[in-house]
Amino acid sequence: MTDYSTAPRHSWAILLGWLLLVGLVATSGALTSPDEWYNALDKPPLNPPSWVFPVVWTGLYLLMAIAAWQATLRASNESRFTVLWPFVAQLAANGLWSFLFFGLHWIVIALVDLIMLWGLILLTIFRFARVSSIAAWLLVPYLVWVSFAGYLNAGIAWLNG
Repeated sequence: MTDYSTAPRHSWAILLGWLLLVGLVATSGALTSPDEWYNALDKPPLNPPSWVFPVVWTGLYLLMAIAAWQATLRASNESRFTVLWPFVAQLAANGLWSFLFFGLHWIVIALVDLIMLWGLILLTIFRFARVSSIAAWLLVPYLVWVSFAGYLNAGIAWLNG
């Protein structure tokens, strides 16, 4: 494990790498943003105004990158793959959801992806907790938001199916 006070200088490069990777996923999601199709859908109660989503996601993506950075620094060389693969997998599922939902308008398939995403986030939290409680806790708001997104996705599927 790496002590914060003795973290190698390259730790900032690791943070930058995670910020770039997470930012790539965020950007891909932003390319398939809500459009006329989405605006015409019936939405469940508690659906927030559209401006809330980019604000919340920006904060969550930042927390995700910091969590991955901390897990990377604290995991041993032997355990690093085991600790980090669920994080990378959930990033892929995260990016795929936007494409499925907003790009292809596959609401139910997007919900299936979101359920897998939820499980991968939970697995990531457990793996991160093995090496850094801070990294694990940084992902809890993400899990909560994806749970809420699941409610919204399921509600949209139900109301528009």
